[in-house]
Amino acid sequence: MAEAHQAVAFQFTVTPDGIDLQLSREVLKHIYLSGVTSWKKRAIRFKNGVLTGVYPASPSSWLIVVIAIMSTMYARIDPSMGMIDRIKTSLPVSEFMTVQTQTVLSAILFATGLWLSFIFLLRYILKALLSYHGWIFESHGKMSFSTKVWLVFVKLLSGRRPLLYSFQASLPHLPVPSIDDTINRYLESVRPLLDDEQYKQMEIVANDFKKDPAPKLQKHLKLKSWWATNYVSDWWEEYIYLRGRDPIMVNSNFYTMDLLYVIPTHRQASRAANIVHAMLQYRRKLERGELTPLRALGIVPMCSFQYERMFNTTRIPGIETDFVQHLKDRKHLVVYHRGRFFKVWLYYGGRHLWPSELELQFQRILDDKSEPQPGEIKLPSLTAGNRVPWARARLKYFNEGVNRASLEAIETAAFFMTLDDEAHGYDPENIRSLDLYAKSLLHGKCYDRWFDKSFTLIVYKNGKTGINTEHSWADSPIIGHMWEYVLATDCFHLGYTAEGHCKGDINKSLAPPTRLQWDIPKACQEIIEGSYMIAKGIADDVDFHDCLFNEFGKGLIKKCRTSPDAFIQLALQLAHYRDKGEFCLTYESSMTRMFREGRTETVRSCTCESTAFVKAMEDESTTNEQRLALFKKAADKHQNMYRLAMTGAGIDRHLFCLYIVSKVMGIDSPFLKQVLSEPWRLSTSQTPQQQLNLIDTQKFPKYVGAGGGFGPVSLTHSPYSNRIFFVKCSSAL
Repeated sequence: MAEAHQAVAFQFTVTPDGIDLQLSREVLKHIYLSGVTSWKKRAIRFKNGVLTGVYPASPSSWLIVVIAIMSTMYARIDPSMGMIDRIKTSLPVSEFMTVQTQTVLSAILFATGLWLSFIFLLRYILKALLSYHGWIFESHGKMSFSTKVWLVFVKLLSGRRPLLYSFQASLPHLPVPSIDDTINRYLESVRPLLDDEQYKQMEIVANDFKKDPAPKLQKHLKLKSWWATNYVSDWWEEYIYLRGRDPIMVNSNFYTMDLLYVIPTHRQASRAANIVHAMLQYRRKLERGELTPLRALGIVPMCSFQYERMFNTTRIPGIETDFVQHLKDRKHLVVYHRGRFFKVWLYYGGRHLWPSELELQFQRILDDKSEPQPGEIKLPSLTAGNRVPWARARLKYFNEGVNRASLEAIETAAFFMTLDDEAHGYDPENIRSLDLYAKSLLHGKCYDRWFDKSFTLIVYKNGKTGINTEHSWADSPIIGHMWEYVLATDCFHLGYTAEGHCKGDINKSLAPPTRLQWDIPKACQEIIEGSYMIAKGIADDVDFHDCLFNEFGKGLIKKCRTSPDAFIQLALQLAHYRDKGEFCLTYESSMTRMFREGRTETVRSCTCESTAFVKAMEDESTTNEQRLALFKKAADKHQNMYRLAMTGAGIDRHLFCLYIVSKVMGIDSPFLKQVLSEPWRLSTSQTPQQQLNLIDTQKFPKYVGAGGGFGPVSLTHSPYSNRIFFVKCSSAL
């Protein structure tokens, strides 16, 4: 074991003359280097913390203010209007504090207070500017004069080189929509789905709710919005994700694919090594806050809160509710291969292992011929089954001894990795290759991914990779951001030798990976088997089809002056109507990250305008000109709804929070109960790509991502649950 290997370097012998210490110079060197690296990391974090804490000002601006105040004093000008003298009189006089020292210190204290006040003023002004969202409702390519002026001021106050978390204190809070606006938009959204009689009944119920108890619930929600950073996000995480007792495999976790056409190397250990090393580089930038914050128009900042829990995070099961455990500075990775668990150290002598060193470690795991211990093969299926049996088994069988140590190694790891013994990826000659690839990433064999980890990296034996992500800690754009960085680093910076190995020398003195030990009794093995059977039933019930569309892409759609998203949503409405002969409640997610700790909002894509367009397409008597006019009207309506959702004027999160308040207060609301029980028959969530634009797809057209997606959700998972099927919209569309 690695621990034993290191312990050999420190030995002592008790002799009649005392204790004879035997120290290894090599180990002392690594101890020294580890300490230096640790202190360097702390220093960088402290420095970046200070930069973020005073942003949009800078530490150097403090010195400028101090010098300016001191200069005015020597010129016998008092810019403080007597405040410096008041501070001076409150300071004690002693042999160490002369009158001159008092004067200088008073000026510095006043300058510091003035500087801090200036920072808060800048942040308040920037927050007020970022609360303006008129720019998002303007036509593409047509910017009003007021928006141009607004952009200039935002750019001026945004500083020169912001870090990842620089804008957090300047982001506005998510506003609480008015009851009237929410109910009116809700009634408008269900109008195409109800006949006249049903709609009149819904209007009566909604108006009754508007009179009572809506005002009472709204007051409490307003109070929360003033007190909390975000009035939605904490309840959304708790009640939609962590309190769910059903399996999170398929129902909640989502997947992200590798590059579509390219496999940089077919050597499994080599590809895994480069990917892991790139992830460690990303994690270092993330922990130091050195990543550039995502900004709309290159100016308007997005919230970076969700990035914090990307690594070293695990969803811990509970009887009534789970909780998210996030740690710092975890230096190991747990790898699953052929039913065995291995602990791999990611640092050596205070630095990350090089790709060649990681390749050696992973190849050692692949070459290991040892057999799994009893109950070990399907152990991860506990995370794929129902949450309550897993929570009880964890408390009873994994709370002491080797089981506790091994489980702790998994739950405290930077992330989880599976060296899969299957081969997957896109094969032009196999029409089902993408289907099988996506299904494997979504659920695998139901026992070869640790679904509770923030994410599981899957590396197939042919070198193809992918990710399975637990959903409670973040949404898909966050993991997509990291994955884009990793793929670009893997292919264009790290690279491989002509034989497909990682570049660099091999350090064979590394201690081999540590095999995790388990002592799983028969009773626990039966629970594991029960969880596996539940998970297998869910996986077998997923009918997946992934369609690769190459006829045209978003470029052509934009040339037609149409939003690609609106185009796809209208196409889905038409396809669904032709397939089912009816319309349904449609779910599309929109981000709300222009607000602090914002996550998502629902865009109800089935509208009166979209149904009118669909009916016109099915009516042979309608001319193409009429259809085109209806299409433009429906597309404009969808774009407006999407913008409303992005700017905090959506429907569903407000109604969800009102429902939570009603349950806490013990108020029974037929309207809210009916709203949150309505099934979403069509769900169109998607995984965004090319957020960083690190890969030039014009220059390297083969290096395009295959996207990702979500599984169909079980009927009892959440109010947003009845997703009969999922349609994945890749960035190529």
